[in-house]
Amino acid sequence: MDRLLYIAMTGAKETTLAQAKSANNLAHASVTGFKADLAQARAMPIFGNGMPSRAFVMTERPGTDFNHGSLITTGNDFDIAIKGNGFLAVQDAKGGEAYTRAGELRINAAGLLETSGGRLVLGNGGPVQIPANEKLDIGSDGTLSIRPQGAPASAVVVLDRLRLVNPDLASMRKGEDGLFRQESGAPAAPDANVQIVQGVLESSNVNAVEEMVDMITLARQFEVNVKMMRISEDNDSSLERLVQM
Repeated sequence: MDRLLYIAMTGAKETTLAQAKSANNLAHASVTGFKADLAQARAMPIFGNGMPSRAFVMTERPGTDFNHGSLITTGNDFDIAIKGNGFLAVQDAKGGEAYTRAGELRINAAGLLETSGGRLVLGNGGPVQIPANEKLDIGSDGTLSIRPQGAPASAVVVLDRLRLVNPDLASMRKGEDGLFRQESGAPAAPDANVQIVQGVLESSNVNAVEEMVDMITLARQFEVNVKMMRISEDNDSSLERLVQM
């Protein structure tokens, strides 16, 4: 009976983790540039002394759905969306380089360009500094240019260029902070072919209806696993009574 009990117990545990994944996706369904998390489980034999006669349920390495979200026109000069594949480089909480597709930008109190989540946006020379200006333009290749305050319309100053990368998606992993990094830990090389659109934002790629259906399905799976644990307990009790006789 221990085989049935162990499989049901580990199955219930992994189902709970899958429910947390779906709940997290639903919570970020309206977050700009969010990429949905994926979950998968499979049976895994227990290896050790003797034959692998026992098995347990194991969650596969978590993955990410890299499909693009829809583009929403905002008309805001500080909103950008990446056209096609690619990522925008930002500075994480530890000062390292990470990547995102959230292009809802703003200027902080220090005059630095940052995302709506407070991550400093990186250019060719590090965090991008934006001085006082009449207008900010972001070219399709990420070039940042401004018209200084009081200057004529023809006066354009190029400030920097956004650090845009396009690494192999198979090497990208999402961290607990929601930012992406290469599995090797090395920074990705800039890619001049990555294009952006100004005045547009990319929505989350979460399908709320699918996630709700998954939540209901997982809840039923959890109930089945709990029921199997109860059946195992009942079978053990019945066997114990037979032995006593």
